[in-house]
Parts: sequence; structure tokens; C-alpha cells
Amino acid sequence: MTIHGPADGWVETSDGRRFWGRAGAAGLLVVDADDRVLLQHRVEWSHHGGTWGLPGGARQFDETAVEGALRESGEEAAVPGDALRLVFESVLEVPPWSYTTVVARVERPFEAVISDAESIELAWVPRADVAALPLHPGFAASWPGLEAQLDLAPHLVVDAANVVGSRPDGWWRDRAGAATRLLGALSAAARTGLPADLVLAEPPTGAGAATSWWPHVTVVLEGEARGAAETADGPEAGSPGTAAHPVTVVRASADGDAAIVEVVDRLRAGGGQVVVVTADRELGARVRARGADVVGPGRLLAALDALPAS
Repeated sequence: MTIHGPADGWVETSDGRRFWGRAGAAGLLVVDADDRVLLQHRVEWSHHGGTWGLPGGARQFDETAVEGALRESGEEAAVPGDALRLVFESVLEVPPWSYTTVVARVERPFEAVISDAESIELAWVPRADVAALPLHPGFAASWPGLEAQLDLAPHLVVDAANVVGSRPDGWWRDRAGAATRLLGALSAAARTGLPADLVLAEPPTGAGAATSWWPHVTVVLEGEARGAAETADGPEAGSPGTAAHPVTVVRASADGDAAIVEVVDRLRAGGGQVVVVTADRELGARVRARGADVVGPGRLLAALDALPAS
């Protein structure tokens, strides 16, 4: 392994296994519009040389898993981060070490190029053909779980009036201001991702299971809250060099509950998995009848409170 910085080095577990990356490691699983996965054929002198795996490597101490995966895939395969949209990430914990698989979709086609000495070749491999290759053991163990989630399209629909009203912080004095703060927090979540057990009612478990998602988020505003300010949630909303799904704002002309039901119907018609954030029992029953799941405002607020400070 080439030493690049203080985080490059081996970590040994209590049972004698060794893993590369003192701050953990991360790899990028990127899928293009033709449903092909970018794979790296590893040079013989590398760990598990001769196998196929994901571009990636050791994280640095001062970077997130997404930043590490993007940096490493840029160094090894010239992957342009601004051509990607984040989907989900999966963390494998082998204390004191961890490996994070960052999953992204190609938004703008690019040519992968061998950029360092760690690859024999790079190839866009059809999903159906991946398992037939001699895979890196870690990737081989996680691939079935990762692959099973690639077609999921989770949507989070937020009943803003109910979420804002669940916390007695003086929101009634400035409903539009309170809604603006909620939109800002959700835009921040678009950059960092949200917990899998919030975004999916029954998140997969086992090897490769997502720990966090970058879902589609729709926020429904009603009444005075319709005056909430838009937030900066455009293409730059992902971690550096990537994009996340922008937050969609629906300003209900009258009944906010009816607008939420319309959103759920539209998303479900498109085949999406929908979770509605509300504590309104009547609304919850209506959207459940349409195939959506429901979580309470407390779950969302706890996730937003846990976001790192900007």
C-alpha cells in the first residue's frame, strides 16, 4: 500500500485480523444509467490482489466517509464527484476499524481512467454480472445486500405543521419563521443523509444494509407557514463535489392534509416507498390506506438535532 498520510496504516483487531486505514476506510459504489457498476481490478501486490472491488481506500482523520470515498475514487479512477448523486451508505463495523460503502448514481456520464498504480483495469460491469467475478472478499460478502437496495427509491413526506407544532419553542409567534428553520434543517440533512430506520419503515438488515440514506424529501406547508423562505438546497447540496435530492416544498392552497394525501398518491403511483412524518392519527390512517408508512415527528426531530453543526 502506498502511504499518503498519517491515517494510512494497518489496524489489527483482537482476533488478529488486519485492515487498512487507521481512521477506517471507504469505497464508492457508483451505478450508471445503464445499470452498470464501476469496479476496480486490483493489482497483485495489493491486499487481496487480483480480485475485483470498489475504488476506495483509507479515510483521513479529518474527513467524512463520503469525502474519503470521493477522494479515493478520484485518485484511483478519476471519478468526478460533481457527476454523482448520493443514494445511501452502508457501514461495516469491525472494532476498532470500519469500512463505509458510499452508493451513488451517475448524473452526468464520465470516463473512468486509471489514475494510480493500484489498478490493473477499471470496468463498468452490468449488475447481473458482478457476482460472477472473483470479488474482494469484503465486497463479495456485502454485494448481495447492497445490490438488493439499489432499486429502492425512498421518499420522506413531512407534515410541517405537525412537526413544528410538536415542539413548544414559541413557533406560534412566527409560523413562517418556524417553517423556515425546519426547511433549513431538512436541507442540511440532504447534505449529510438521514438514518435508514427513519427513511424506511422496514430497513434491510445484514451485510450491506444501508445505515443512512439521501432520500427524496417533500415538505407540505399550510396556512401562515406558506410564507416560509426557500432554502439553498440546489445541486450543491451534497457533500463536496456531489449532489443530493433537493427538498421539494409544497405550499398547500387550503387543506394541508389533502395536499399530503395528493403527494402520497403521486409518489406511490410512481412506485416509490413513502414514509409520512406526522402524529395526526386521521392523516396517518389516510396515508396508510394508500400504502405509505408513518413515523412520528420525534423521530425526525431527533435525527435533525443529531446533525453535525455546519
